[in-house]
Amino acid sequence: MATEPAAAGTPPQSLITVAHLVYALHTLSVVIGALGAATIIGAFVFGFPSIIAVIINYVKRSEARGTWLESHFRWQIRTFWFALLWVVIGVVLFVTVIGIPVVIAGAIALAIWIIYRIVRGWIRLNDGKPMEIG
Repeated sequence: MATEPAAAGTPPQSLITVAHLVYALHTLSVVIGALGAATIIGAFVFGFPSIIAVIINYVKRSEARGTWLESHFRWQIRTFWFALLWVVIGVVLFVTVIGIPVVIAGAIALAIWIIYRIVRGWIRLNDGKPMEIG
């Protein structure tokens, strides 16, 4: 069943619920990484909850186009892909002895950045505000 396009920048409530679901799935990945055998980064980038979340983002983002919710979909997608990019860079650096300490520090910073992006985005979504993406 097709969803009617949002009028004048106001997204339908069902799409706001989808954005909450995506933040919840990313949060689940972080919790799994923090409490399980995986790392926060590994669970976020390679865990099923985050992979499902980014697929949902791509499937639903056209419905958010032209609304304040579009910025949240973009924020969520960018969080995932930039985290993956930094993982790839970290793997390349890890093969050098000099890069190992940098990767360890970078992994800690990346985990904090992921948590920050989820928390900041979810708070703004809850307040009904768009993300300021620059």
